[in-house]
Amino acid sequence: MEVVRRKCGFGNGVEVNSEGSRGGLCLAWRLGVSVILRSYSKRYIDVDIEDSELGVKWRFTGFYGSPYAQDRNDSWDVLRSLKVADDIPWFICGDFNEIMYGSEKKKREIPRDERRMDLFRRTLEDCQMSDVGYSGRWFT
Repeated sequence: MEVVRRKCGFGNGVEVNSEGSRGGLCLAWRLGVSVILRSYSKRYIDVDIEDSELGVKWRFTGFYGSPYAQDRNDSWDVLRSLKVADDIPWFICGDFNEIMYGSEKKKREIPRDERRMDLFRRTLEDCQMSDVGYSGRWFT
């Protein structure tokens, strides 16, 4: 992962190794950006970012929800555990492997379990998060 990160021009980064041939996370940034690692696991990388030019500090979490439905509650517990009473803005992005509403699913042959979507929505509410939507390709 480090070799790819450097080839892409990112001098700094945090890598969480994969377990076997699956998983693995990487958060990369260019030199000159102040990033302070808070914590990490196989599901997330959590950092504080300081912009000295603008005089602002904010929090970023890259998150990867379990691809397995039976493990999603564990993913949501991890997400809830990351919620702390900070006074700085918090931005989370990644692949949650869940949708908020059935209408977000492109192929509708098999309906999504409403209880799973409701648990996800409640988790976002518990963490005081809101969905900012997307633009571009459907899968992004």
